[in-house]
Amino acid sequence: MTDQLPRRPARISDVARLAGVSLGTVSHALNHPSRVRPATLERVNDAIRELGFVRNANASTLATGRSSNIGMVAIAFGNSMFVDIARGAQRVARRAGYNLLLAGSEDSYDTQGEFVGFFDEARVAGMLLAPMVDSSEHVERMASHGRPVVLMNYDGHEDACRVVVDNEQVGYLAARHLLERGCRRITVLGGGDQFQPVQLRRRGIHRAIEEAGDAVAVDTVTTDGLTPEAGAAAVAPIAAAPAGERPDGLLCLTDAIAIGAIRGLQSAGLDVPGDLLVMGCDHNTQSWDGDVTLTTISMRGLEIGEAAMELLLEELRTAPSEHTHRRVVLEPRIEVRSSTTRASSR
Repeated sequence: MTDQLPRRPARISDVARLAGVSLGTVSHALNHPSRVRPATLERVNDAIRELGFVRNANASTLATGRSSNIGMVAIAFGNSMFVDIARGAQRVARRAGYNLLLAGSEDSYDTQGEFVGFFDEARVAGMLLAPMVDSSEHVERMASHGRPVVLMNYDGHEDACRVVVDNEQVGYLAARHLLERGCRRITVLGGGDQFQPVQLRRRGIHRAIEEAGDAVAVDTVTTDGLTPEAGAAAVAPIAAAPAGERPDGLLCLTDAIAIGAIRGLQSAGLDVPGDLLVMGCDHNTQSWDGDVTLTTISMRGLEIGEAAMELLLEELRTAPSEHTHRRVVLEPRIEVRSSTTRASSR
């Protein structure tokens, strides 16, 4: 018995033949249905359904020179901040008639580059990029092909628009909060110093500690990553130390580290916030699954996404010779919860 060849996908010409209309009419039905008489539009739609026709978006992009797709590459969608950014960006994109395509680089610069290449080859109209390290080569690749890029949560690239939260202020607010809660022996937990947001948060922490003067002691514990597991491992020596030698406040550079730290402390029999306060930094709600709610800093993800998409759409509508790259800075806000609120303060 001869193997049956797979049926080829339906083409626009097949739709036109079955509906008894011209190719131009089918094109109008797909792209400008208001220009087609209702009875004719119904015949075309019936033919599309019967044939299972799916339009070739890439072919349409090649034919018109325009794409309705915008790419977004973020460091990790396991952090709810980037989910919020995507939601905000999509909200603005859909109002303007664009689709948002998402990719997560999972903390890998090489993976980020692969997704940038994919979106470049897919001929997206433009791209939103949320990196953690300098990504000039990726921005320049897209720009060289006429595809603008807006950077999010990363500062310093002058040849692209960017929307950032003041990460130095994130660290400053976190440290000031612990100081105002009475902490005088603070341990900073975190690694990832190669990442710009982490560097800036440390700078803000140091500024707050310097302002507090000699009465405050600060220690730094470098974690093996920015994960809950890293946080739990880092607090084991702290939990084992005598009460008088333990810090009274932990300032964690990510919420994931903070939640791991709380788990590690609790498993060792310590109470948070009774024995020591724990502070997060990046409002990652996907890390908040314990019985102690986490005080953290709101990174305003929805607003980052909305502002970044507005900048990208503005650039797409403007001739390159008339466009000026802009930098939008959003101020972080503290979100106080139970991990830094002792019973006497409630």
